[in-house]
Amino acid sequence: MKEKISITSIASISPLGSTLEETWKAYQNDNHYFSLSEINGSKTWVAGISASAKLMVDELRESDSKYRKLDDSVLFAMVASRMAVAQSGWKNTSEFGINMGSSRGATKLFEAYHSEFLETGISSTLSSPTTTLGNISSWVSHDLGATGPEISHSITCSTGLHSVLNGVAWLNSGMSGKFLVGASEAPLTNFTIAQMKALKIYAKAPESNSGLVVDVSKVTERSQSYPCQSLNMEKEYNTMILGEAASVACLEAGVVENALAVIEGVGFATEILKHNTSISANAICFQKSMNMALGNINSAEVDAIVMHAPGTIKGDSSEYNAIKEVFGDDMPQLTTNKWKIGHTFATSGMLNLELAVLMLQNNKMVSVPFLEKKFKERNLRKILVNAVGFGGNAVSILISKNE
Repeated sequence: MKEKISITSIASISPLGSTLEETWKAYQNDNHYFSLSEINGSKTWVAGISASAKLMVDELRESDSKYRKLDDSVLFAMVASRMAVAQSGWKNTSEFGINMGSSRGATKLFEAYHSEFLETGISSTLSSPTTTLGNISSWVSHDLGATGPEISHSITCSTGLHSVLNGVAWLNSGMSGKFLVGASEAPLTNFTIAQMKALKIYAKAPESNSGLVVDVSKVTERSQSYPCQSLNMEKEYNTMILGEAASVACLEAGVVENALAVIEGVGFATEILKHNTSISANAICFQKSMNMALGNINSAEVDAIVMHAPGTIKGDSSEYNAIKEVFGDDMPQLTTNKWKIGHTFATSGMLNLELAVLMLQNNKMVSVPFLEKKFKERNLRKILVNAVGFGGNAVSILISKNE
C-alpha cells in the first residue's frame, strides 16, 4: 500500500443489533441469533436483523414516500450509512466517494416483480430502477447529499471487502480524501434460500412437531445448540445459514487522530476454478491475498484472523489449510462470527472487519464457543480479516490499532 488508511467509523445493522455498543455486548455471550422460519414449505434456519435495527429501517421507509418503493437491501445500506457518517463527524455536504456492494441486490423486490410479470405479462413501472445494482449507492448518495463519485458492484461474497479495496485505491491515488465503503444484503427470500439449498450447503433444521422432518442422522447434540458449525473442522455435513445485514465504514487517507483502526495492508487474488463453486483444497487464492496483505510485515506480528469460514466442510477446511500454509504451526488466534449470525453474503466481510475493529479496541478475543482447539492468547494489535466468494475471489485486509 502506498499510504496507510484510517477507519474513522464503522456501523452496521445485523442480527446482533444496530449500534457498536449493542453489537459488542452481543458478542460477549455464547448465544447464536438464528431462528426457524417457514420458507418454501419447510422449516429453515435464518438470521434476521435485530428488533432495534428493524425499527430503524421501518422508520426510514415511512419517512419519505420515495423510500417506500425501495428494497430492504437499499434501506439497510441507507440506515448504516447515516450512522457511519454521523460517527465519523463528516457533514452530509462533505465531498466523499461512495462504494456500496451487494451480492444479490434487491432480492425481495426482484422476486415480487418477476412473479407479478409471470402472472400478468406486464412489468411494473418501477421494476427496473428499484432492482438495479446501482440503486444502492445512488440512494445512499441521495440520502446523504454526497457529491463525490458513487460506485455499486458485486463480486459475490467478497463484495464488501472489495468495497474497502476500491476505497483504499481511490484514497491512495489522491483522487479522493474520504470514502464511504460497505455492503448490504437482504437475502432471506424464497428463491435465494432455495438456491443455497440446491447447492447442498445449507444447514438442516431439526425435527419439529409440525411434521416437517429432515435428515438428522448426523446431527449431534452440539450442533443442535449451534446450527452453524463454522470453524468446526470435524463436522460431517454442511451448516451454512443465511443472515441479513448492512455494514458501512468511513475511510480517510493517512493516519488521523480519531481513527478506530488503521488499514496497513490489503490483498486480493483469484484462482482458476474447476467448476462454478469450487475452491482448491489449500485455497490458493487465500494464500495469495493474505501474503499480499502482509507485504513486508512478519507474519508473527498478526495476533488474530477473522476468517470467512462459511460453515461448509470445504469452505472452512480450505481456508484453514491456507492459513496453515502462510503462518505455519504457530498460527494466530482464529475466529469467525458465522456461528452466531450466519452468512450475510456481501456484508459478511464488512461484519468481519467490524468484529476485528471491536476486538482491537477492547483488546479482547471473541472465540467460537464449541471449539475445543485453543490458541495461544496474545494482545491484539494486528488482525487479518478474510472474505472469499464464488469464483475464488479472495480479499484480505490487515488492520492495526491506532497508537
